[in-house]
Amino acid sequence: MSAGVAIETAGLGKRYGRTWALRDCSLAIPGGHVVGLVGPNGAGKTTLLSLAVGLATPTTGQVRVAGGMPAGSAAALDAVAFVAQEAALYRNLSVADMVRVGRSLNRRWDTGRVQARLAELGIPLKKKVGALSGGQRSQVALTLALAKRPELLILDEPLAALDPVARHDFMAALMAAVSEDGVSVVFSSHVVAELERVCDYVVVVHDGRIQVSGEVEELVAGHHVLTGPAEQADVVAQRFPVVRDRRAFAQAHLLVRAADPSAAPPGWQRQSVGLEELVLAYMREPSASVLPGPKSAPGEQVAC
Repeated sequence: MSAGVAIETAGLGKRYGRTWALRDCSLAIPGGHVVGLVGPNGAGKTTLLSLAVGLATPTTGQVRVAGGMPAGSAAALDAVAFVAQEAALYRNLSVADMVRVGRSLNRRWDTGRVQARLAELGIPLKKKVGALSGGQRSQVALTLALAKRPELLILDEPLAALDPVARHDFMAALMAAVSEDGVSVVFSSHVVAELERVCDYVVVVHDGRIQVSGEVEELVAGHHVLTGPAEQADVVAQRFPVVRDRRAFAQAHLLVRAADPSAAPPGWQRQSVGLEELVLAYMREPSASVLPGPKSAPGEQVAC
């Protein structure tokens, strides 16, 4: 496994009974990025993150984090912080008590930073967690995660239950922490519109498989929409890997991967594509570039 990698997997798979939640997952997410792990509900995002933080054991393959540490190892537990969709906070405890719990459960802990951050956010230490707003609870969970001074911060749908104002405040606090600490961040979401604003690296998951991954600028630059006569679409599709194929009676619109953006066929127009359109295409239609996984045995299904 490579150094400087936030999460690296090789042949990673997780099966529950006869159902594969994640299959044949091999990728290397470089460190130093804010990574959006995106896919429809049930795509396998939570399974991948659970394996990365050591909350689940792989059925096949392996996963390493923070530069090569085995996921779930003692060293990885020190280096990786995790915030689940339902923040693991005890509602009957005060915020101060939650801070003490966090301090007792982690070998690396910065109490001064916790106190300073909560004071800056205006969150009273004496107030019970259950009496906080959803946005405040999310900020407490993020504060406790950052108190570990992690190398890698993993967040599973952190914005799902928040209103627009709380979502904005949470992401602003997250980006400030990235700027201050240089921590690598991987967060899952099914809200595609958020990605372009905060992420510089994207991984798309569909039906338990990785569809595409890479730096946002490179992915956008490497995809184009070709528009031309529908009767020529099959010939054009043989020249480029097609992500999305939309055809009307006389005209076709093909979203393709093309290393050379000037390679539009004669009579066809080429248009650039935005990140949201690109990600939605991969979420709706599995990519032809996905490596085939192991064959399903009778009675098995590939799903999440």
